[in-house]
Amino acid sequence: MRSRVELGYTPGVIGRVAELHGRYYSRQFGFGSFFEARVAADVADFFRSYDPDRDLFLAMFEGADIIGSIAVDGSRAARDGAQLRWFIVDESVQGHGVGKLMLNSAVAFCRQHRYRSIYLETFVGLDVARHLYEQAGFKLTREAVGSQYGARVVEQRFELALGHPAEEPGRR
Repeated sequence: MRSRVELGYTPGVIGRVAELHGRYYSRQFGFGSFFEARVAADVADFFRSYDPDRDLFLAMFEGADIIGSIAVDGSRAARDGAQLRWFIVDESVQGHGVGKLMLNSAVAFCRQHRYRSIYLETFVGLDVARHLYEQAGFKLTREAVGSQYGARVVEQRFELALGHPAEEPGRR
């Protein structure tokens, strides 16, 4: 079977992205229903105001199955930078370049839209993802103990400066 990428909303994507996150983070870090419910609610909220002129959502498919996702929320890009969100790859295809392809596509989208910067929030322990972020040029800018994920972790913020002046979201 061949992988394909679909842009924007596709039926089932909200639930599947929440499921991918819920299963992975439960196994790896013991996260529970708080985390999965938050992911589902946040993805649903994102799609309620999704604007393809400023936002990006990529779902990677293998046949009919969603095997990965990444999003760029450009709603506050002029003020705070674009936010990279819901970057996940199903464990069955990790190590095959799916994550790198999606991350590079998200960064290219931000460059094309002339966003001045991209940021993401994560936590210590996601070493493979951190390696991909750093390969793409992201720098660690903040680290502090927190519990926004429903468990106490060392939260991190990574940023990538793109060198464009601040512009209104969706303007090119």
